[in-house]
Amino acid sequence: MRILVVGHGGREHALVRALANDGAEVFATLANPGMTRQARSIDVAPDDLPGLVEAAALLAPDLVVVGPEGPLVAGLADVLRSSGHAVLGPGADGARLEGSKAFAKTFLNRHGIPTARHATCTTVAEALAVVHRWGAPLVVKADGLAAGKGVVVAQTIAEAELAVRALMVERRLGDAGATVVIEEWLQGPEVSLMALCDGRRLFAFDPCRDHKRLQDEDLGPMTGGMGALCPVPGVSAAQVADWHATVLTPTVAGLQRDGIDFRGVLYAGLILTREGPKVLEYNVRFGDPEAQAVLPRLGLGLADLLLATAHGELDRAPRVSSHGVAVTVVLSADGYPTSPRTGDVLRGLEEVEAQQDVVVHHAGTRAVGREVVTAGGRVMSVTGLGCDLKHARSAAYRGADGIHFEGAHYRKDIGAA
Repeated sequence: MRILVVGHGGREHALVRALANDGAEVFATLANPGMTRQARSIDVAPDDLPGLVEAAALLAPDLVVVGPEGPLVAGLADVLRSSGHAVLGPGADGARLEGSKAFAKTFLNRHGIPTARHATCTTVAEALAVVHRWGAPLVVKADGLAAGKGVVVAQTIAEAELAVRALMVERRLGDAGATVVIEEWLQGPEVSLMALCDGRRLFAFDPCRDHKRLQDEDLGPMTGGMGALCPVPGVSAAQVADWHATVLTPTVAGLQRDGIDFRGVLYAGLILTREGPKVLEYNVRFGDPEAQAVLPRLGLGLADLLLATAHGELDRAPRVSSHGVAVTVVLSADGYPTSPRTGDVLRGLEEVEAQQDVVVHHAGTRAVGREVVTAGGRVMSVTGLGCDLKHARSAAYRGADGIHFEGAHYRKDIGAA
């Protein structure tokens, strides 16, 4: 099977690795140094829609897997499908679940799926009025795509006002913050549910947990994600079944009622409140770093599973099983998430990659001669695999400790009790 993976981050490296292990011939856009060991790089950017259509015409892949959210929101899947290609990823209509927080909230309300009380604001005056009427704490979210950095949990009214002005007046996130969604602040542990959806049916992966804050104990600024673990400790099969019945199944039914043929990854970020699970957000692709914890646990068969999803035939797909526990630790560059430093040489990669219970996924890296240097905020992730959480966590931190570059930072509490 020939597969084109769009994207070149940690999530896409995890996809390339899993698909290559299945025996697929894999191509990837602007592949990072880790990906080039198992995929052939093509010189087309993930957001170059005409270039990707041309590349797909030349490569004639059996499947195109779109990793990042940006191209999906821009309509890449629609363009490729209209050219006759099988694509894992929703069209622009389904991608609005992630591309617009306001659209997602309207969808949730319309289909009776539990979520936080919220208000969509298109002017500064409207947003500030909501802030003062509701009081703190509350959550201020940019409506559009913001690479995981468009959420501010404001503990005071002053912090909420600053967040509103940063998004709507200063436009720190550009057009993504032209509209904001203000939500009530909810308390409880968070869980990430990811499933493949073929338009009618679901194949659900084990729930996982992402760690968004930069520092230990969930302190510091929000990031794209600093670590993950899968499965989530202490979660029962009955709980998972309840989350599916409360969230995932109604979401698929709602998409069908709205006339949206959703073929791709459906991701629901949940918070487990005293009143039950509530949806914090939707994503329309594998999470990053969640994919780096979920995919290495899978047995063979992912390529056939993704192809069946793209064709709307999950009922004919092989059953792919998961084994053991995975803990993923993200190594970030000095200055991340605001102004990450680049160009620092990485040491210790070969030794860590040789460890049997460790998987290294590159993200913000590039090759300079024979060396690999940092080229982004989240440089790479290290996944430890084990029969239980203790062994997986030990492997992950043994791997993280073995990789060195100037200014390297990673949380020390991923998977801690």
